[in-house]
Amino acid sequence: MDILDYAFMQRALLAAVLVGITAPAVGIYLVQRRQALMGDGIGHVAMTGVGLGFLLTWSPVWMATLVSVLGAILMELIRWYGRTRGDLALAMLFYGGMAGGVMFINLAPTGSNANLTSYLFGSLSTVSPSDVTAICVLAAFVVLVTLGLRRQLFAVSQDEEFARVTGLPVRVLNLLTAVTAAVTVTVAMRVVGLLLVSALMVVPVAAAQQITRSFAATFAVAVAIGVSVTIGGTVTSYYQDVPPGATIVLLTIGAFIVLTALATPLARRRARARTAADAATDPAECAIPGTREAADEVGV
Repeated sequence: MDILDYAFMQRALLAAVLVGITAPAVGIYLVQRRQALMGDGIGHVAMTGVGLGFLLTWSPVWMATLVSVLGAILMELIRWYGRTRGDLALAMLFYGGMAGGVMFINLAPTGSNANLTSYLFGSLSTVSPSDVTAICVLAAFVVLVTLGLRRQLFAVSQDEEFARVTGLPVRVLNLLTAVTAAVTVTVAMRVVGLLLVSALMVVPVAAAQQITRSFAATFAVAVAIGVSVTIGGTVTSYYQDVPPGATIVLLTIGAFIVLTALATPLARRRARARTAADAATDPAECAIPGTREAADEVGV
């Protein structure tokens, strides 16, 4: 394949695989916590980090990581304590992050709106060796947290009060989830873009939920979908000269539509199998006389 003859495409494909793994791995906990749009908010905050990176002539990826982690922690603190003005505070944080990114990158000697666009929507040709190193380190952290603490994070995502009663450090785990989501955003911004990364964190999970019934199966299928669409979108972007981030997100939505269409007949098949199994374990001689006849009369 000629696509592998170019170093920039090798880097882009490696970054795409890591993004396809990490985004759904974190997104499954956000979906359980009903915080599907958290990644979008962190993406707005990370723009300030990108702008600061250009202004201070430091790595935009590492600066965006630092700023987005601080923003995610602040978001969690607002969620805990900002009961009355929480929505307003979050809105100012998100819009301020976006405005700060635009301002800083225009103040930078080497910055321009073109540089910012590559971070907003992703760019294959701009993934540098230093970006790949940063993405690999950050992705390793995300995988370690999401797999190593999966039981604790799942418990907190399902029911915080129950998790607190069982002795789990709920606030620490909530902060860790927020920090991991922030790291994931910066991992994905070079491939998908800051404005589209939330879709890759949420939609593969929603698609997997259409055909799975357990957390482990949903996790595995969501990651498989994530890797498939990121590789497919990256390859399509190379051959068709289309934006990688938009292509990846559209493929993800397409996977959701296909799995949703398949879910209905699959659910019917499972229902018939469950009915047959129940009938097999309910001997006719144990049935209450007249029950079947009465059921037939009312159309059951």
